[in-house]
Amino acid sequence: MSLARPASQPIWKRSHYLERMTLRQLTLAFFQHPAVWCYLLLGVLSTIAAARLPASPIGILAAVAAAGLIYPLVWYALHRWVLHSRWMFKSPLTAGVWKRIHYDHHIDPNHLEVLLGALYTTLPTIALATAPMGWIIAGVPGAAAAFAAGLFITCGYEYVHCIEHLPYKPRSRALAYMKARHLEHHFHDESGNYGITNFAWDRLFGTLYVRSERPGKSPTVFNLGYTRDLARDYPWVAQRSGGDAPDRPVRKR
Repeated sequence: MSLARPASQPIWKRSHYLERMTLRQLTLAFFQHPAVWCYLLLGVLSTIAAARLPASPIGILAAVAAAGLIYPLVWYALHRWVLHSRWMFKSPLTAGVWKRIHYDHHIDPNHLEVLLGALYTTLPTIALATAPMGWIIAGVPGAAAAFAAGLFITCGYEYVHCIEHLPYKPRSRALAYMKARHLEHHFHDESGNYGITNFAWDRLFGTLYVRSERPGKSPTVFNLGYTRDLARDYPWVAQRSGGDAPDRPVRKR
C-alpha cells in the first residue's frame, strides 16, 4: 500500500514516512514544507529588522548567544514537564493540542507531517523563549535578533529530529549519539532522553540514559500513558483518534 498521496499533488499536501525515505528525499520534502518556509521567512525578516534598527553590535551578538543558550533548556522543560505530563489529555481544552504536538508523534514516530511542530504552538513558544531576553539585553533590535536565532535554531533542530527517525547511519559521531539517545526515548523508555540535539540538561537533571542501563522496556513508550482505561474517563484524545486509544502504534494510510 502506498505511503504517500498521489505525486500529482503538491509535496506539502502529501504524507511522508521517514522509514522509507532517503536523506535526499527528506531534505527535499523538509525544505518544501510550509512550516519550514515560515521559520526561514520570519527569520530573514527578523534579521533584517535587527540589522536596520540602531543597536550595539555587541548587544545583538549577546542577544543571539542568549537565545542559543536558553533554547535547549526551554525545550527540555516543555518536553519533560508539559508534553510528557498527564494533565493535558485530562482537559478538553488541551487534549487536542497535546494529541497534535506529541501524542501522535509517539504513536507514529516516523510520520514527517506529525513530527514537524504545529505553527500555532511553535511560533509563540519560540517568541516567548527568545524575544524577552533579547529585549532585556539590547531592546527591540535584540528581541528581533534573538527571535531570528530561535527560528533558525528551530529549523536545524527539526531537520536533525527528522534525521534521527530516518533509516540513515550518520557519519558524525555526535549525530549518531543524538540519534541513539532519541530513538531510545521513542522505542524503549520515554521517561528520559528528553533532549533532541542537546542532552546537557538531561545529564544535569539525571534523565540521560543508555538502553543497557534500563533493561525493562516502558509499557507506555508509545501511548505516553494514555491507555484505553484512561480514555474512558478522558475521551477527548480518543475521540480525535477515531474513537480508540491504541496501546501500540497504529498507522492510518
